[in-house]
Amino acid sequence: MRFTIEEVLSKKQLREFVYFPEKLFKGAPNWVPPLYSDEFGVLSRKNPAFEFCEAVYWLARNEKGKVIGRIAGIINHHANQDWNERIVRFGWLDFIESEELLRALVDKVVAWGKSKGMVKVKGPLGFSDMDKEGLLVEGFENLSPSTCIYNFPYYGELLEKVGFSKDADWTQRVVELSDELPAMFKYADLVKSRFGLSEMPKKHGKALFQTGYDLFHVLNDSFSRLYEFTRLSEAQIDVYVKQYIPFINQDLSCFILNEKKEVVGFCICVPSLSRAFQKSRGRLFPFGFIPILRALRKNDTLEALLIGVLPEYQGKGANVLIFKHIHEGAIKFGIKRMILNPQLEDNAKVQTLFGDYVATPYMRRRSYKMDI
Repeated sequence: MRFTIEEVLSKKQLREFVYFPEKLFKGAPNWVPPLYSDEFGVLSRKNPAFEFCEAVYWLARNEKGKVIGRIAGIINHHANQDWNERIVRFGWLDFIESEELLRALVDKVVAWGKSKGMVKVKGPLGFSDMDKEGLLVEGFENLSPSTCIYNFPYYGELLEKVGFSKDADWTQRVVELSDELPAMFKYADLVKSRFGLSEMPKKHGKALFQTGYDLFHVLNDSFSRLYEFTRLSEAQIDVYVKQYIPFINQDLSCFILNEKKEVVGFCICVPSLSRAFQKSRGRLFPFGFIPILRALRKNDTLEALLIGVLPEYQGKGANVLIFKHIHEGAIKFGIKRMILNPQLEDNAKVQTLFGDYVATPYMRRRSYKMDI
């Protein structure tokens, strides 16, 4: 197969880079497009992650000029410093089924990484943990959460053929939310009295925004030792707070306070937007916002996006208060199930966090590695 690979340098090329999956996955019922306005924001140089990251994007074209593949190379200097590594990441990987094409795309990342002194390549990873990460390796038959990567089964098979091996896995599970609360919630009052914890009452305006900043500071501390995590900068936190906090439904998300009224734990959930994003084709305008608003108002599925508890409060029952709050909200809005966010399979604390809930497998995701 004849093809060429070019670096993305123009706005036109970036548009082709962003929209390529729409053509590749046409007709794939479980693929969910991203919200393209967010995608452009992440990939543009306005992304505050570029304060400590470098990135290059490439497109592959066939002899007729049609785009047939894409890949991003990313160096997160803060992560490399934190983990004492010299890693170049790959992300935004999509391609038609061709080992030759994949090898050529990976070679671009490898060559660029070597020129920067890197000795290993890992991925798919983004600029930070707030970006989509982890190749789908199980659960292709299920609808993808809107915040996660979806890909064809051949991606993983061909990555192994070109020299990659497993580095880490995340599991995703789904729990049923009955109209009756689990027995573990009977300990909620005991948790409050023994450890001085409480649920944050509803806030609005500036007070809610301040809680958003507190949330991400807790995230930085609670995620600090998780796989390839690097602390979000204040500029990144500012972007995420302004982008997401106004849309939080406080009945379906929970903030845990200590006796000093400081945020020490949180769980952010949203009604599933996967079908809505499919209907809107990832575009808010001119009418794409309509199915999204409908999904936020009426839905039977909840997606858990983020959960974190400060290390000194882990094992003290904060999860009981969190899930009681969210389950009560789910009953209020007629939500019947919750898809959990990707969780590292070797993170025993989070894997056993859900108490009396029966969590069944939904998807498995993988980060790959290769020496270069």
